[in-house]
Parts: sequence; C-alpha cells; structure tokens
Amino acid sequence: MSSDHPLHPRELTVQAVVLGVLIGGVMTMANVYLGLFAGMTVSASIPAAVISMGVLRGLMKRGSILENNIAQTIASAGESLAAGIIFTMPALVIAGVWTDFDYWTTTLVSMTGGMLGVLFMIPLRRPMIVENRDLTYPEGVACARVLEAGDRGGSAVKQVFGYLGLGVLVKACADGLGLIAGELHGAWIVGKSKLFLGLTVSPALIGVGWIVGFNIAALVFVGGSISWLAAAPWLTATKDYGIPLEDPGILGLVKQDVRFLGVGAMIVGGLWSILQIRKGIRAGLKATFGGYKAAMQGKEPPPRTEQDMDQRWLMLLILATTIIVLFLYFRVTGLWGESLLATGLMVVCSFFFVAVASYIVGLVGSSNSPVSGMTIVSVLLTSAVIAAFGFSGSSAILATMGVAGVVCCATCSSGDVCQDLKTGSLVGATPYRQQWAEVIGVVTASFLMAPVLRLLHATKGIGTDVHLPEALQGHALSAPQANLFASLMSVFFGVTQLPWGLIATGAAVGIAIIVLDQMVLLPRRSKFRLFVMPTAVGMYLPFGLSVAMLIGGLACWWATRKEVSEEARDARHERGILQCSGLIAGEAIAGVLLAIPVALGLVLPLWSHAWMQLSGALLLLAVLLLLMRRPAPERA
Repeated sequence: MSSDHPLHPRELTVQAVVLGVLIGGVMTMANVYLGLFAGMTVSASIPAAVISMGVLRGLMKRGSILENNIAQTIASAGESLAAGIIFTMPALVIAGVWTDFDYWTTTLVSMTGGMLGVLFMIPLRRPMIVENRDLTYPEGVACARVLEAGDRGGSAVKQVFGYLGLGVLVKACADGLGLIAGELHGAWIVGKSKLFLGLTVSPALIGVGWIVGFNIAALVFVGGSISWLAAAPWLTATKDYGIPLEDPGILGLVKQDVRFLGVGAMIVGGLWSILQIRKGIRAGLKATFGGYKAAMQGKEPPPRTEQDMDQRWLMLLILATTIIVLFLYFRVTGLWGESLLATGLMVVCSFFFVAVASYIVGLVGSSNSPVSGMTIVSVLLTSAVIAAFGFSGSSAILATMGVAGVVCCATCSSGDVCQDLKTGSLVGATPYRQQWAEVIGVVTASFLMAPVLRLLHATKGIGTDVHLPEALQGHALSAPQANLFASLMSVFFGVTQLPWGLIATGAAVGIAIIVLDQMVLLPRRSKFRLFVMPTAVGMYLPFGLSVAMLIGGLACWWATRKEVSEEARDARHERGILQCSGLIAGEAIAGVLLAIPVALGLVLPLWSHAWMQLSGALLLLAVLLLLMRRPAPERA
C-alpha cells in the first residue's frame, strides 16, 4: 500500500497512473491534429500538472506532489510521441508508398522510438540533468514551480495561476478570437533584396527567455539574425525564385532555404555537443554496467532520489526493442540485408540524437527543440548509406522512413523525459518510478496514433485529398514536415537536389562559433559564452521566435541587475520564474483547448490587420511591464 513515509511516499499510485493515461490520451489526439494542421505541437507537462492537481487535490481531496508529478509524466510522455509520428509516417502516404496508414507499423514505430528515447536517456540522467549546471531545462523547472506552488498554496500559487490566466487570455485572443496578431511581421524591398522582420506574440516564449537567461536567449537571436538579416536578403538578391520580390509567397520559399543553414550548423553543433559531454556519456554507461554488477553483488542501493531503473531491466528492454525494430523493418521491406542495415543506423542515430536533443532542450526548452531539423539529418544519413549499398525503390523509402520515424519519436520522447526528470529532481521524485511512468505513457499512447491518423486521412486527407469525394477536396491537412520528408526521399531515390551549399555554409558558421568561443572567450573566462547549438536553433527557427526569447532574456537581465544584493537578485529571479511558469502553462493549456473549435471548423470574424498588430504589441508590452515591476515591500 502507498504511504507518505519518507522512504516510500505515495507516488506511482493507481489514481496517478489512470489520470495520467487519460490526460495523455486526450492531449495525444489533440497534438496529432494540431501538428498536421499547423506543423506544431504543444507540450503537455504543465497543463497535465495543473489538471492533475485540480482532480487529485481539488475533486478527490487527496494526492501528493509526487502523484501529480507522475500523472504529468505519463501524460507528457504520450503526447510527445505525436510530433515524432506526424512528422514522418504521413510522408509514406504523401509519397504514394502507402494508400493508408498501416496499423502495426505506425504503432510499433511510435512505441519502439518512444521506448528508446526513454531508455537511452536513463544513463544520461545524472551527467546531464543533475551535474550539468549549464543546462537549465526551462520547462522542467517551470513545471516543478507549478507543482510546488500548488502544493504549498499561498501567494506562490496566486502568482502562478494569475499569470497562467494571462497566458490563456493572450493565446485565446491571438489564435482563438483573432483579436490580436499572433505574429507582428513585415517585409521591405531594399535594392534587389528583401528584408523580413517579425516578432511572435507569445508570453510563453518570453517566459522561456527569462528562464534560460540572457546569454542563451541572445545566442538564439544571433542565429536568427544570421539567417534572416544576412542570409535571407542575400538569397533574395542572388537566387531566382520564379516570382517577383513583391509576392508574399517568397517568404515561404526563403524560409525553406534558410532552414538548411540551421541544419548545417546543427550537424556541427550535434557532433560538438556529443564531444563535449563524452565524459558524461562514458560515466553514464559506466554507471549503467557498474550498477548492473553492483546489483548482482547485492551492494547497498543509492538513496531513493538517486535510484534509476534496474540495469537488468534497462538492458533487457533495449535489446527487446531493437529486436522488435529489426523484425518490423523486415516486415515492411521483405529484405534482411536492408533491415539489418536500417536497424544499425536506427540505433546509432537514436542514441546520437537523444543526447543532442537532451542538450538542446536543456538550453532552450522542448517547445523550441528543432526535432524536424534533427530528423532531416537522420533522413539524409540513412538515405545516403542505404543508397550507397545499392538499395532503391519502395523498400528503400520504407526503410529510410522507418529509421526516421523511430529516431524522430526517440528524439521527441527524450526531450520530454529530460524535462520530466528535471522536474522530478526538483520535487524529490524517485527516478526509476518516473522512468517506468514514461514507459507506461509511451506504450498506451502508441496505440492511439494509427486510429487517429486513419480517421483524419479518411475524412480530411493528410497532405493529399485525391482519394476524397470532390466536395471534400481542397481542404487537406497540410502536414508540412511530412511533405518536406517526402520530398527528401527523392534526393537519393529520385531527381531532387538539396542545397548543399547552404548546408555547408551553416556548418562553417557552426565551426567558426566553436573556434571563437574556445580560442577567445574561454581563455578570458568571459561570462558571455558562444554555444553553437542554441545559435543553430536560432538559425533554423522563424525569426519571430528568436526575437521573443531575446526580449525575455533582456527583461530578466534588466530586472535582476537593479537589485543591490545577490540574495535580492536570486529572489527576484525566482519570482520571475514562478510568473513565467504561469505564462508557459497558460499558453500550453490554451493551445490544447483551442484544438476543439479548430477541429469543429469554427471561424470567427477578425479585426482589421492594423488593429491586430497594434493590440498584439500593446499586450506584449503589458506582459513585459508586469514581469519587470518590482514587488511591493511586505508590511511588518
């Protein structure tokens, strides 16, 4: 029986598991639709934490902070897989390899990818989450603050839920009612080039900028500036896009190109990240096998808050998952050689990108992790190797997308696991119980993917609607990432060419950043450092996101520098984290709730464009002023 004993607190209880599975199921289905419709998903960790607190503490009058943590862990583990599946599996339908979604292939790609994301992250928990002070895991910290505020009540919970309401209001006004512009943007022709500027009206992004701090937020902005203030004008001046500069459609064409700058920098950043944390990876693997030997010899176990999943279970699950993937690839290709090659590539890419994704989300958060960019790298690598071995045709495409699907799910899942384990470390959770909760969330959510995809494809069309009646054509779900991956297949199995020059340029920028940091800033012990990965992320993301994060980082720097003592600065920063946690929670909850009217096809009248832009700017200014105002002194 569960208890509140310090050594055996109520944590992985039936109520927490059932609630987590139910919340995760709803958010998984919502994210599948949103991702196919708009090309983005929303994180479920904070919304799930808020909902579980409302049910367990509000309705059931029970539930500990650790039970709420388990519920949000299960829920977020499930919904994180949605991005991995919708970015890759629909590409097979769009490319014409499938006419509908194969149930067991889709389910097993989701399940095995999610499992590897969880399992490969376990040896990295201590070196990356506990010991690495440079990685803040902003959404994990925010979720912990929400859980702690709900547990202790008082002014802390008022701050969190007050700003939560503000986040819901802004998101609802922007994406639901259309009263404000979700993006402030403009484009100007300068000579023979075109300049694009923008700002995403997102309190959550400002909150992420505050939590990660000025250094990381500034680097993301630097990356965005390289792509949008330098590369984009140069491309529009030198490349013939087939349409005049005045055409608004040129923005989408330029966006596709500058993303490959980010992909090139991301490859360099990923390799450099692995090199930097090589000691941590080695220590994690050593701890895994050392822990196995210790368990076999019956040594004293570590404290509860340091106990990871039993190493025998860990290795058994990794082996079983890999074998399932091998037989899955043989099932879809019918060739053992191709299946063995694809399985080997999948293991290497999954471990590599689990470590890289964990590093990225530690810097800029899960919502800003460029999963599709990392999946592009795995698609290119897998396609190149499979093509080099002489494989081609539908079996080669199936093998490539099979690898990409598993790797993408592993990447998405590992980013979520990092944030959840960071939350757990802050609230005193038991790591192995959280890790088993992640497994439960992955397995249960995987069975929902194929039915939801089949339903949406049959009624709306995913990427293509040629199979639908004439009355329903023209309104297919766009599935932007899946369309991109479908086109990448033709790079090695068709005639399409990639912009290798842009990829090489991005890689050169990444190398230059590393050299400058290591040769100039590090020897001088500069407080401001150049990290290649957040810069690469900024190069890949839309410029408006980078600007919003920079504003949050500047707000944090300005608000804390005015305090006269270190203790006052820490207190001011902590207060800001609570408020930003509420903003992140509010926008995430609103994003999930807004899936309902979108699914019903409701369209509300909008204000004029000028009023939307002005109201968006004013609301963002109001949020900043609230964050930066000094608290009133407490009365004696």
